[in-house]
Amino acid sequence: MKIKHPSDYDGTRGKPGSQFTGDVYPFVTMAQTDGVTINTVDFTPGARTFWHHHEHGQILQVLAGRGLVCANDEVHVIRAGDTVWCPPGERHWHGAAPDSYMVHTAISLGETVWADAVGDDEYAQQPLDGATATDGKDQGDVR
Repeated sequence: MKIKHPSDYDGTRGKPGSQFTGDVYPFVTMAQTDGVTINTVDFTPGARTFWHHHEHGQILQVLAGRGLVCANDEVHVIRAGDTVWCPPGERHWHGAAPDSYMVHTAISLGETVWADAVGDDEYAQQPLDGATATDGKDQGDVR
């Protein structure tokens, strides 16, 4: 038996040419097979993707922690158990809340087109769903 933990990987730290701001630990489950890529990503608090969109859309399944997702300048809080559908061509970003880790599985359909980094001011926008990025359950809760 072999068990891999996030700390066993170097992870990816946001740097020029990367697709993330902050420290993330991506685990590719299936790389571009028939136009589908599946990966699970562990985001440290405040870590997030760059702006991007997908040719045929993307499904995000939040497994643990609390995060944020933004499309059309609307930021929403997402928690363990939530599933997010990002339609084809919709420009968006996603990542951990400022005070919580987040783990999600991303199912990306077709090509992913990466754009610019999400600025700190964009990341700090107030979520529109009546919650704040720092409210709700603490990191140890599943919901």
